[in-house]
Amino acid sequence: MKEITNLAGGLAGALALNILHETVRRFDSEAPRIDLVGEEALTDIIESTGADAPKGNTLYAATLAGDLISNALYYSAIGLGNEKDILWRGAGYGLMAGAGAVFLTKPLGLNEAPVAKTTKTKVLTATWYLFGGLVAALAIRGLKTVER
Repeated sequence: MKEITNLAGGLAGALALNILHETVRRFDSEAPRIDLVGEEALTDIIESTGADAPKGNTLYAATLAGDLISNALYYSAIGLGNEKDILWRGAGYGLMAGAGAVFLTKPLGLNEAPVAKTTKTKVLTATWYLFGGLVAALAIRGLKTVER
């Protein structure tokens, strides 16, 4: 049951992150475009196999699905360890994911502009992953309380 609880909490954090991202990017030109980095990465991976990468809405949907799955799995690890420290762990996981998105994009051969074009963009990128980590931590803590 513990694994399902952690996965459910991780999914809550991933959904919160993606809903925040998808909403704000429509209204703020300096908002991070994490979706564009994901689309570029997915296209590069698929094309490296010799296959044709999807385009348009199909690429967008595949990237969004990959984001939700990978972020849910990542955030689910917040539930491992001492329950007393879960909020700190959620903040740490979130900040590390945000730092990775900002600082590892270019070294990984991807265009960093969508997540690092301005200081505001960088701060929002890190903040949104922090938000996802905290939502995951709170969800996991709440679900574990209900289990008892």
